[in-house]
Amino acid sequence: MSHRLPDLPYDFGALEPHIDARTMEVHHGKHHKAYVDKLNAALESGGPQWQDKPVEALLKEIGAVPEGIRTAVRNHGGGHANHALFWQIMSKHGGGEPGGPLADAIKATWGDFPHFQKFFADTATNRFGSGWAWLVVASGKKLECYSTANQDSPWMDGKVPLLGLDVWEHAYYLKYQSRRPEYITAWWHVVNWQKVGELYAQAAK
Repeated sequence: MSHRLPDLPYDFGALEPHIDARTMEVHHGKHHKAYVDKLNAALESGGPQWQDKPVEALLKEIGAVPEGIRTAVRNHGGGHANHALFWQIMSKHGGGEPGGPLADAIKATWGDFPHFQKFFADTATNRFGSGWAWLVVASGKKLECYSTANQDSPWMDGKVPLLGLDVWEHAYYLKYQSRRPEYITAWWHVVNWQKVGELYAQAAK
């Protein structure tokens, strides 16, 4: 199986003014494409038993991936999986707050949505260097919020990612330069809570 760059579910400019069209074009068409291409190149030398696995399965089993390609799969497979989720959980009709069971779970964990939002934003802001902030379903079907370095994925930790925010500079530098907190504040306006809720429902079964 050859991994493919997924199409964006909206136009490059759909998330304006919060995320600019040029950033989306470069982020998707160059950065994400490079992760896919380099993942496929690494897997070519790993044998069909690895080429045929979905990227999430590769990351869940990262310790079993042959040592010679493990770092490449970790970096580029993680980059592919992280970005494939990232595009889905944003929408030009996004923003606001979640509803339903996800809202209830957030309230049970953080008290209310504003407290969760601050915790998540602080996690993203304080991620040193490049990485991601995550809302995940962990063991016991509990929600957790934490960050990972580089392109590491929650799948590697046995957790199911629901919401991920890319805080690599390539995700925001063209518009926000070094103002990461401003980018994070703007990003809440495009979060697709309907999609995140659907992912939560699947993970909580």
